[in-house]
Amino acid sequence: MTSRLLTFFLLLCAGAPAVVHAAEAEAAPARPNVVIFYADDQGYADLGVQGAVGFRTPNIDRMAMEGRRFTDFYVAAPVCSASRAALLTGCYPIRVGITGALPPHSQTGLNPEEMTLAEVLKTRRYSTAALGKWHLGDHPDLLPVRQGFDEYLGLPYSNDMWPDNPDIGNRRWPPLPLIENDRILDPAVNADTQASLTTRYAERAVDFIRRKKDQPFFLYIAPAMPHVPLYASDKFKGKSAQGAYGDVIEEIDWAVGQVLTTLKEQGLDDKTLVIYTSDNGPWTVYGNHAGGAAPLREAKGTCWEGGIRVPFVARWPGKIPAGTICREPVCTIDILPTLARLSGAALPSKKIDGLDILPLLTGEPGAKSPHEALFFHYENNQLQALRSGPWKLILPHQYRVVSQFGKDGARGAYVQKKAGTELYNLVNDPSETRDLATAEPATVARLLALAEQSRNDLGDTLTRSGPGPGTRPAAQVTWLEKEK
Repeated sequence: MTSRLLTFFLLLCAGAPAVVHAAEAEAAPARPNVVIFYADDQGYADLGVQGAVGFRTPNIDRMAMEGRRFTDFYVAAPVCSASRAALLTGCYPIRVGITGALPPHSQTGLNPEEMTLAEVLKTRRYSTAALGKWHLGDHPDLLPVRQGFDEYLGLPYSNDMWPDNPDIGNRRWPPLPLIENDRILDPAVNADTQASLTTRYAERAVDFIRRKKDQPFFLYIAPAMPHVPLYASDKFKGKSAQGAYGDVIEEIDWAVGQVLTTLKEQGLDDKTLVIYTSDNGPWTVYGNHAGGAAPLREAKGTCWEGGIRVPFVARWPGKIPAGTICREPVCTIDILPTLARLSGAALPSKKIDGLDILPLLTGEPGAKSPHEALFFHYENNQLQALRSGPWKLILPHQYRVVSQFGKDGARGAYVQKKAGTELYNLVNDPSETRDLATAEPATVARLLALAEQSRNDLGDTLTRSGPGPGTRPAAQVTWLEKEK
């Protein structure tokens, strides 16, 4: 048994966390229930409270009115699998060996040697469930029920990785399965099944909350959409003023409402932290089947603000101040250590990158981001950008820009552009339009030094070959023909 598994086993048997500082233990609230909604490709502007036009998000907006909205919340990578790895491990994706979006029957996935957020909370006797998209390895040994979740219902990867995808060129995806726990519930999801998914996940979430109301629980809900292809149930199809995309968002918002209503009915409202966010920016190449990131620059698949800055709303009545806004830069990697503190759990024994942001979450006066800098990698571990305070440094790299927008589910086209060493003040210029690198040489030098520190730890394929010494390998699996 590995040291990590032995530690996990002993903690479970003991039913108590490793030693924490006495002052912190006294200051930490009682173990809250936790619900995290992690939408797929929902853009920064795709909430009513952040300027959405053509569709409504009354339940998420209510979360913002009754809780706290972060304007400068980041994902660690602008693409599916890498972003999810960061949320669930508290690490930059490259540290745990996950980059890009894993294909069906991937030979790699999230290493079970990593301790997930679900496993951290289970050391404090939380019940755990994952609903929706997983995308961290579809091999049976890598599914959520092998990574700390007691229950799972969902798709093992993106909902466009299926034979019906008209935009796959010479590739042909295998049938897309719907999985329950560790068995295949439906071996070949069709359009009708996709249209039922958001409602199905909401119903299962309500059931889970009712069953687990008398003990702490962690519920991770990752809708398949608004990633293309877009499907909504009959009760939402054709109801919004922005076509299929608006229909899908309104149904996801309805699902949020179902969870909030159930928490209220079960007397769990003030005992539950609910978070709503997205895995990356909008996939704008799909035109009217994509959301928006205004006023931010670019979108999914880039380390410009539109690709990595996402909606984030947190609600916990009595603990999070209602109707407040936080403008400090923080990231998905910070959720694990924050929830570890709230639950009284020990942090993973292996190095993580996230930091505790509870003072920001609860609106503590004068609280600041605990990060000197946040680092953003893409395209097989290219360090493309970092943020420190108000400053964003862009490092030389190629990035994609939409040259032609698609329509009604058809994909448009990209062209490649080159970025240089560029500096932006995001407080004054969130759209990244005014490069201040020449005017602020001292700031550029300071941020370049921070970039070099990151490269020495995690590597950077733009400037050197191979992973850095601080990285750990992803899981390696072998698919047998019968498993496919």
